[in-house]
Amino acid sequence: MSDYFAALDKYLPPGSLEMVRPLLERYPIQLKISRPRKTKFGDYRMPTGKNPHRISVNGDLNPYAFLITLLHEYAHLVAFDKFGRSIKAHGEEWQFCFKEIGSPFLNGKIFPSPVESAFKASLARGHASSATDHQLLRVLKEYDPEESTQARTFVEDLKPGALFELNGKVFRKGPKSRKRYKCEEIRSKRQFMVHPLAEVGIWKETDEH
Repeated sequence: MSDYFAALDKYLPPGSLEMVRPLLERYPIQLKISRPRKTKFGDYRMPTGKNPHRISVNGDLNPYAFLITLLHEYAHLVAFDKFGRSIKAHGEEWQFCFKEIGSPFLNGKIFPSPVESAFKASLARGHASSATDHQLLRVLKEYDPEESTQARTFVEDLKPGALFELNGKVFRKGPKSRKRYKCEEIRSKRQFMVHPLAEVGIWKETDEH
């Protein structure tokens, strides 16, 4: 096993590297293990100039979330390669590729039963990622290390009007619109749609004086 894959192995569920390896060897890819990012689990960037395909995945994810995120970003690569750069990021072409790439991992050996069931349902529904599929995200969070789950606060846990900190900015929790909360960034007064399971720091439980 090369140093590259040996380093990757520790982030993946046991037994999954040999399934992931041929995918990564199929294209020239620069894979980066990224520092934690609250706004995304990973990303994909198309080749530019001398740069190959680039994929990054947050290094703090539990192994099951890491694998699903890696497959999600890899599906972007395959979709753009097969169908061209003009397709929608999470359109039908990407959904087709993600399902085709993810389905072989539903073999009863890689994921615990709750994660496998949630991932299978997510592939069938065509969700854009674990970050937009609340059901899958909730299941995945159950497998986070115990120390990382202590004293966690999510946007959906806060009272209406509560002030919270996210990515170094302070927001006021507003009403829910479809699947996200409409929140005001205090300094700029701009409105942002915040994921209900975004992990935040409590600034003040309410904005009352």
